[in-house]
This record gives sequence, structure tokens and C-alpha cells, in this order.
Amino acid sequence: MNTYSRREALKTMGYAAVAAGAYWNAPSLLASPLASPAPTAPVAIGTCKTYDSAELLSTLDRMFDQLGGLKRIVNGKTVAIKINCTGSPAYRLGYLPLGDSHYTNPQVLTATVHLMGKAGAKRIRIVESPWSSAYPLEESLLQADWDPRQIASAAANVEFENTNFLGGGKKYVRLAVPFGGYLFPAYELNHSYSDCDAFVSLTKMKEHETTGFTASMKNCFGITPCSIYGGNAGVDEPNEDPKGGRGILHGGKRQPSKIALAELNPTSPRQDGYRVPRAVVDLIAARPVDLQIVDGVKSMAGGEGPWAPGVIAVQPGLIVAGTNPVVTDATCMRLMCLDPMADRGAHPFEHCDNMLLLAEQAGIGTRDSNRIEVIGARIQDVAFNFDEAQSKLGIPDRI
Repeated sequence: MNTYSRREALKTMGYAAVAAGAYWNAPSLLASPLASPAPTAPVAIGTCKTYDSAELLSTLDRMFDQLGGLKRIVNGKTVAIKINCTGSPAYRLGYLPLGDSHYTNPQVLTATVHLMGKAGAKRIRIVESPWSSAYPLEESLLQADWDPRQIASAAANVEFENTNFLGGGKKYVRLAVPFGGYLFPAYELNHSYSDCDAFVSLTKMKEHETTGFTASMKNCFGITPCSIYGGNAGVDEPNEDPKGGRGILHGGKRQPSKIALAELNPTSPRQDGYRVPRAVVDLIAARPVDLQIVDGVKSMAGGEGPWAPGVIAVQPGLIVAGTNPVVTDATCMRLMCLDPMADRGAHPFEHCDNMLLLAEQAGIGTRDSNRIEVIGARIQDVAFNFDEAQSKLGIPDRI
């Protein structure tokens, strides 16, 4: 950790101690992230060249077995699967289906739901906070040319929830950040994120303009409801017809709706490369991720969506699964030929803080490859260089 990062982290922890009150046990914070190694867990890497259902099912089934079996994670439980549908479905990379570029692929979701049903999941709830929408989640998926009926028929008791607002719940739930928080000591969320026994992040392997890269951790930024943390969030009460993105978490120009706790340090930088990585770490600490599935079968290089300059379609042919989001995402970075140990100022974190470093400091997981057991395909055999894919086509890097 460099001097600035360490000083800043300790300062933030100090603010958390004052603001979080009962949410934080100060001795455990100081003893764990700073004195003990962050935890690790095995990561499975699979190669998968297409979204053919037979290939997906066999690949995912094998990877889950390599992690100790899906049954131990989902059997008899209510499972929430957070997918990633970033941006309006009107944004497309050429004429590609959204699931072939920047959205979670519906075939990967369908295969996952089917395998979870076989493993004994009691209820499976698909959750997402779609862009500028208070519609039922099924409607947003239809706009993206998905077939919600196919997903729902893959297992028993499959349901959908738009978590961008109150949705089907009677009230929001407050989930506290165990280590005190970098931005907020707790977050107000849709009931689905507490009304589950297992939480799954199912997303794409991509680069990202704000955070350098995105995988299972950054996907959880989207669990925050725009009704409270969005640009047009209500002041006194949540706005149950939310529009736009999460401006309060990105730029911090105002505080969230009064139903939520205020920011720990309103004088901290108002820059998204500072704020978003910290919000991500807060959120995965408040709502731990029990299983991560990162789809790199087909993706895009150069950014997180078609709106990013210079993005191109790529086909790494990979799937990654793990049970610790920091460990899983560090492995994804290595597969993308990026360095998870890089600090701010180094690629791909030229303009942002490394959220893996922040998560490691908070004691959530390690990014150190020497402490990570990789099962399945070897990284050196299957890694796909996202930057090189752009340069081969004569497209300059996004930075």
C-alpha cells in the first residue's frame, strides 16, 4: 500500500467509527484488514467457445464440481442471482445480441438456473436494477430480446425482481458494512438482497471506463436502488419512479434520500474513480457474494458498453467461477492480461483506485496470485489480451 492509500484508508476508517456506531466493532476492523492475511478460495476456469446449451451445461457443471459442488451453496435455499444489464437495451455493439457483448448472456443464466434447480434450490430469484426503469424486470428483459419464460422454465420456483426501487417489498432493508464502510456505513436496498440465503453475481468479463475493469464485484454496484441513490432520487422519501443512473454514488453532488444514512465524509473527493471503487467494496461487504460466475465466452474490449469509445467485440471463450469475489476478479484480471496488483496510475487504473486493493485492505479477499488456487484450465494457456485485441485492429486504447 502506498503512503497516500494507507493514510486515506485509516482516515476513512476513523470517520466510519464515528458515523457507524453500532454497525462497527472497531477492534475487529483494526485487527483483521491490517494484521491478518485476507482470505482466499479456489477459482475454477473453464473454456467454452459457444453459448450452445449442451456446452454451457457441461462446462458449468464441471466447474461447480471443482469448487466443491453447487449443492452445498444452494440446496434448500432461496437464491438471488444478480445479473448485469448495464445501460439501455437500445445501446448495441453493431447488430450483436446484447448478451454477446455487454449484458449477461441469457443462455448462461438459463443453464445456471437449471443446474441450481437440480442442486436443490428452493427458490431462485433473478434480480437486477435495469437502467431508468420501474417496470417489472421481465419487461426490461423482453426489451433486450430475452425470453423470460425460457429462464423461468429452467427450474421450479423461478421469479424476477426489479431492485431499482421498492418493487414487491413492503420496505427497504438496511445492510450494514461490517468494517464501517468507505463511503457509507450502511446501504438501503430492495428486500431481495436480504430475503435470500445465497447471493450470486453472474456477469460479464469486461474493461470499464470508471473502474478499469469489471467482473463479479463491480456487478454488485447495481444492487443499489436509483430511487434512493439515483440522480433523481427523492430528498425526503425515495422516488419510486427512478430515472437515470446512480449519480449520488458516482459524483456525490448530493446526499441520498433521507431514508438512508448520510455519507461518512462529505469532504472526500467527488470523483467517480475514487467513489465507485469504494462503493463497490462497501456493497460486497454488506451483502457478501456466495458464488461468482463471470462470462468471458463473448464480450467486448475497451469499455463496459457500446457507448465507450473504441470498443470492439471479442471472443475469449472463457468462464470463471469462484466463491470469493476478490479472488475471482483477480483471476479474471490475469486472464485479461491485466495486473490485479497495480495501483492507481498504472494500467488499467490510470484514473481510479484499484477496488481489489481496497477490498483486500478491508479483509474481504486476496488479489495475490501466489495465494490463489486455480482449478481447471491454466491461465497461461487460455489468457486473452483485451488490449492487444484492440491494437491488432488499429484501435487506440481507451485511455
